Parts: sequence; C-alpha cells; structure tokens
Amino acid sequence: FSLMRRGISEERYTDGSKWRFLEHKGPVFAPAYEPLPEKVKFYYNGKPMKLSAPAEEVATFFAKMLDHEYTTKDIFRKNFYKDWRKEMTSEEKSIITDLKKCDFSEMNEYFKAQSEARKQMSKEEKQKIKEENERLLSEYGFCIMDNHRERIGNFRIEPPGLFRGRGDHPKMGMLKRRIRPEDVIINCSKDSKHPKPPPGTKWKEVRHDNKVTWLASWTENIQGSIKYIMLNPSSRIKGEKDWQKYETARRLKKCVDRIRTQYREDWKSKEMRIRQRAVALYFIDKLALRAGNEKEEGETADTVGCCSLRVEHIKLFPKMDEQEYVVEFDFLGKDSIRYYNKIPVEKRVFKNLQLFLENKQPEDDLFDRLNTSILNKHLQELMDGLTAKVFRTYNASITLQQQLKELTCDDSIPAKLLSYNRANRAVAILCNHQRAPPKTFEKSMQNLQTKIDEKQNQLSAARKQLKAAKANHKASHDDKSKKAVEVKRKAVQRIEEQLMKLQMQATDREENKQIALGTSKLNYLDPRISVAWCKKWGVPIEKIYNKTQREKFAWAIDMAEKEF
Repeated sequence: FSLMRRGISEERYTDGSKWRFLEHKGPVFAPAYEPLPEKVKFYYNGKPMKLSAPAEEVATFFAKMLDHEYTTKDIFRKNFYKDWRKEMTSEEKSIITDLKKCDFSEMNEYFKAQSEARKQMSKEEKQKIKEENERLLSEYGFCIMDNHRERIGNFRIEPPGLFRGRGDHPKMGMLKRRIRPEDVIINCSKDSKHPKPPPGTKWKEVRHDNKVTWLASWTENIQGSIKYIMLNPSSRIKGEKDWQKYETARRLKKCVDRIRTQYREDWKSKEMRIRQRAVALYFIDKLALRAGNEKEEGETADTVGCCSLRVEHIKLFPKMDEQEYVVEFDFLGKDSIRYYNKIPVEKRVFKNLQLFLENKQPEDDLFDRLNTSILNKHLQELMDGLTAKVFRTYNASITLQQQLKELTCDDSIPAKLLSYNRANRAVAILCNHQRAPPKTFEKSMQNLQTKIDEKQNQLSAARKQLKAAKANHKASHDDKSKKAVEVKRKAVQRIEEQLMKLQMQATDREENKQIALGTSKLNYLDPRISVAWCKKWGVPIEKIYNKTQREKFAWAIDMAEKEF
C-alpha cells in the first residue's frame, strides 16, 4: 500500500513467537457469590420463597436482566429455566414448575439500587476501589517474558452469568458456569515460579509450551470453545503478529492480479469443482465474505460463510433496478449478523450460479463440491500464507486507502475526521460490520441537537454584537472601538468553529448508527495507512486511536515517526 512505510525497523517484528522464559501469577477469579439480604425476596405464585444459594445466584442473573428484551424471548426463557432447574434442590424443583409464576421484581429493584449507590459513592470510596484495582493490576496484570515485563491483556476470568449471543442465538439464556482453578490450564516456564492456585484448590494442569503465547486457558461450557489469557495488544509478540498479518496482505497486493486472472479463467473450466471454487473465491475477493467453517448441526446458530452457502441464501435476477446479472444474498453470518446484499456480478459468474442451482432444493449446498479445507488448500497453492481473512485484510486496507484519497481535503480537523470515519465506514460496510443502534441513540442525538441549537443562538447573538461593534467603530474611528470589533470577530469565528464541530459530530453519529467502525479499524486496516494519513494531513493521532489502541499499534507509529 503506497501510503505505508517500507523497510524501517522491520527486523524488530520478525523474530518469531517463541519465548524462552515465562513467569506470571495466573488469573484472578470472579468473587464468590454473596447471598441477597433477607429483606430482598423471591416470590413464586405470589408467595415469598427462600432459595438455596446455587439457585438464588442463577436467579439473580435473570433478575438483573429483567428490563432487557432478552428476558422476553421464548428461547432465552426456555434455556434459562432448563439450566436454572439444574441448580435447584429437589424440593425447589417440585415447587417451581412454571417460570411465568416467578417474580424477580424485588431482586431487580435491589440491583438497581445497588447500581445507583455505586454512582453516588464518595471520592474516598471510589479511591479505595481504584487502589484495589491498581493492586490487582500490579500483581496479576504483568508477566516476565524473556527478561521483559509485559502487560497481560485480560487477567480476570469472566464471572458466571447468562449467555446472550448475537442475533437469535439458539443457546441464549443458558448458564455460563463459574470457572474454577480445576478448569484452568496454566502455561509457564519449567524454571519459573509457578502460579499458585487459591487455597484448597489445584490447577487442571501446568504445562510448559513455548510455541504458544497464552498464559492460561479453559473451556467454556456453552459453545465448548477454549478461552485464553493472552498478552496485552501492546506486547512485543502481539506487535509481531500484527505486523506479520499486514505484511501478508501486502504480499497479496503483489500477486492479486495474477490470482484474479486465474479464477476468471477457472470460471470456464470443464470441471464443476474448479468452477465452484473459482466463483467462491470471486465472492471472497469482491464481497469480503468469510470462508465459513463446518460445524455440527444444532451446536450453534445457523450461521454460514461462503463455502457453506445454501440455495435458499441467494436469488438470481437477470435484471434489477436497471442493472444486469444481480445476485441477492440473504443469510446469517458470523455472530448471527444478517448479511443482506444485492450485487451485480459478471455474466459468467451469473451463468455459473444458474448452473450450480439446477435440480437443487432450498436446503442444498450452493457449492456442493467445495468446503473450507479444499478452498484453504487451493489458497495456499496460490500464495504462501493466503487465507480468506488475508483477502478481507487486503481489500479492507486498500479500500480505506482509496477512500481517504478521494474524501480528504485540506479542511478543518473535524472535517478531516468526518472524511476518515466515512472511509472507515466504507470498509465496515464491505466487511458487514453491523450493530444495533444504541439504546441511548435517540436521547444522545436530542442532547446533541440541543447543543447545536444553543450554539446557533450564540452565533446569532455574536454576529449582532459584531455588527453593532462595526457600526460603533464607523461612527467613532477610535482605537478602542477598533479593538472591540476584532474581539467580536474572533468570538464569531470561535463559535462558528464550535458549531461546525457539533454539526460534524451529529452527521457522523447518524451515519454510524448501525455500523461498527471499531472491528475493521482494529483488526483489518493496516494501521500504517491511518498513521501516515494523520502525518500527511496534520491530524493528531489521538483523534484516530485512543491510548490503548496507540499501545497496540506502537510498531506502526514507530515506523511512521522514523519516516517523517
């Protein structure tokens, strides 16, 4: 990518991921459950009922979410009730037979009061909490790796609760069980001081694997996925992996034209498997689709990627809205986020898709002679290290660069930031990084509009004062009135700038209402493009990346500093 620095300090980031020495204190576990005060009651069928501690704890998870729409969804309620019963005593099970008869409202009010009390804490109380957090960070938040003190990213293990998932996930409402030391595998050096488990407990295992970069791991009970405690994004190894990821995308830039020529040729292949592979690769390249992973039926939500698309997920239109050869996609992608897109494709792609659909039922695979293993093997043959994600990273970064070139002009900082966010938004749309509008969106927009209205009134008043000052100066022609005119003129300019900044914020918020910019900015966009753009246009890097993000991309900022 032309904006990015080449060949500066790159040897810093290519010395591999292996470590020689690793020592740390292990994770911080969620605090033990504190029973509710006697005055806070749970009611069943209108009568107060004392729950056993395990049942009460799980009940509080539901009570805390009572105002959330999740607790109104049938699948959430069904899954919660099923898992809750597993925590009940036999007597509780015999009494509590209908979730509709359960009254959690008093619990809910108690937690609301607790939340409000935390907001009203004195400075001294807040300071005590801050000091305790700093103590934990100092003790557990750092490790020693190869003589360097490295920050750990997530040293606290998530407390138990109810699984939410994205979209209409079939497992929403299930109980995320408490993680205990017996569930945790510790990874450290043989010659290090091993982390000690809490008194009376033991680790599942202590291993010494210097080929991985995690410090602790465990398997969560909902999806059966492995969770890790990793180094902070600002660590040396994380920086190396980030750098290598974007370097792979830059290598793709050098051979992407050859790859595109080849898959276009493959559209005409006599072998159906090659045609399907070529069309799938076209979608991955053009639409930044994920490859898609095979999974057991019923294990997770019905999410698909490119290779696992079914007939029911696409519709073909020879002509639509004055465009030819249009394909309509409609499926659930990663995290149950709906992917909906209508896109004109090349004629030969369209004809191939018609062929792939012949004599198939809606539930049949679109690419019945292709899977992710076959595709990944082919991608490796095209370029060492090439995956579908590399295509996403490449296309995301190149899109950002092109958009920045088109949108940025020599204007104010707020205007440049709006251009940057619009460029980032184009990438987020390409990668289908959507979000639900924040619950507070309407209120925050009303508050912002109120500020804009107030600022417009200030500007109107300031302009009147400037006009009066000019009239006064015209009549008197003295130095005092001249200075007054200059003061009023500067006041008008200052308020105009403030108003423009607020208006830019309003435009930006409205346009970003359903788009998540953070995912692409932190995971798919080569940070050297953003840093170089900041340098070129005089935008403070703090306006693009916050402190944590600047730590994550320290290597990119370092390269840019040496170039400019």
